[in-house]
Amino acid sequence: MNQPAVSLPFPIRTECPPGACVCGYERVLADPQADHRPLAIDRRQEQMLVARIERVTDYADLQHVQALIRKNVGAELRIAPGPNEVRTVRGIIIALEDKPGLCRKVRQSVPAAVRRLLQEKPEIAYAILDAHDLFGSP
Repeated sequence: MNQPAVSLPFPIRTECPPGACVCGYERVLADPQADHRPLAIDRRQEQMLVARIERVTDYADLQHVQALIRKNVGAELRIAPGPNEVRTVRGIIIALEDKPGLCRKVRQSVPAAVRRLLQEKPEIAYAILDAHDLFGSP
């Protein structure tokens, strides 16, 4: 494992195997000006984040989780209706921002957890649609 160019106040994950990920781990680690927060997301942290998403109770709680991801990881979790007609949860676009240092597995597991949440609790999906003025709220 490479030593960071600056000492970080938190432990960092191990580097992904060569060719398995395009997260830019070494580039972020070598740059003292880079945002190092994504490097803190190891497998255990990823599982805790997915578990937190699964415990979401309503739309406000989901927005709180989005704010926590923004604050602690520095990446934006975007959840919005797709450009076409939304008939199922698949019509809602869920994406974790592609941020240097953020592992590909995390960028896949977090949106998958949100999608599972929306399938289990359709009232949250309706609140997302309503927040984007799909139901024409006043």
